[in-house]
Formats: sequence, structure tokens, C-alpha cells
Amino acid sequence: MLIEQPPIIYRLLYPKTLWRVKVPLQKTVYLTFDDGPIPEITPWVLEVLDTYDVKATFFCVGDNVRKYGYLFEEILESGHSVGNHTFHHLQGWLNTPKKFLSDTREANSLIRSGLFRPPHGHMIIPQPLLLRKSGYKIVMWDVVTRDYNAKLSPERVLENVKKYTRDGSIIVFHDSLKAKKNMMYAMPRAIEWLLGEGYTFELIPDTARFTPL
Repeated sequence: MLIEQPPIIYRLLYPKTLWRVKVPLQKTVYLTFDDGPIPEITPWVLEVLDTYDVKATFFCVGDNVRKYGYLFEEILESGHSVGNHTFHHLQGWLNTPKKFLSDTREANSLIRSGLFRPPHGHMIIPQPLLLRKSGYKIVMWDVVTRDYNAKLSPERVLENVKKYTRDGSIIVFHDSLKAKKNMMYAMPRAIEWLLGEGYTFELIPDTARFTPL
């Protein structure tokens, strides 16, 4: 559970950060994808989402957007929202605040979103403060499926969704090669299960779209 659903003590390390969003009188979840877009996975994800009429938020790596801009445009044209996942998928605690913010700004020149998710969920002081001052809404998660973990079976990834999802959960899958096998099994089955449980899928609101510097 320390990984699949981050405990309160971990969430307190990053105040003013979005982990879960509850909507009054509605069972809601927020489906998100990290690390794309790539041609091997992202088109399939978009097809599945369209099949179920579900919208999601894609936290894109800037260099992938540079290489596969047509996929990025397809995400937007399909009615999904996008967020910034840095240009080079940098881990915050392995890079200086200056380099981390510079890489995020480079990605923003292509992604142009007010939503930001740090790769691996790691940042060091003062990175969160600098990001907020630059206009970003930092979005973490309430459930990480661990689809990227080759040691887990696809069935276990699906079980993570069923076990840890609750009202307001922000759920993370990955449109990446390392997650391909687990994600392609678990994601559509998770959507079916969530719909059967009465959940509504919503987009994470990007009120700051196009404004970050």
C-alpha cells in the first residue's frame, strides 16, 4: 500500500498538491496516463478510451511530444486533457531546482498546460514552490497501478485498481513500452469494473492552461 496508495505522511511532504478530487453527490475517478505519447501504445489507448466513451488526462514527456506531435494533437482532438511530465523525464531529487524547472519550461513550450506531474513523484525543496510560482498545478495520484513493474502480473495490476480505488481517486497508468503488457490487460478491464461500480470519469481541470511561464 505504501506504493499503490501513498500514505498521509508522504502526501504531507508536498502540500498544496492534488492527490484526490471528490465531487459532491457523484462517485468520481480521474484516469491518467504518464510517459507518452508513443506510436506503439498511445493510439491503442485512445481507441480503448473512445470505445468506452471515457476521457483521461495524459501527462506527456516533452521529447515524445517533439517526436510524435501528431499523437499529441490526436489526444487533444479526442477530447482528453494533457499535462507536463518534464521534457526529458527528469527525477526531481536527482536534479537541481534550476535544471528541473528549465526542463519543465522546455516541455511547456510544446505541451502548454497548467498541469504538472513530476516523474516518479519525486521532488526536492524548493522545486514544488518554484513550480507553483510559475503557474503550475501539481498533480500526484491516489492510486498507482504499478503497470510498469515487470515483476507484477497483469492480474495483479488490475487488482490494484479494484483494491485501492475510492471516490475521488486519481489513477495512474502508463502509455509506455515497459508498461505495455500489464496496461493493455488491466486498463480496459479496470474501466469496465469502475463503470460497473458506478464511477463517473472526469478530467482533471486545467484552469491555468497556456499560462505557465
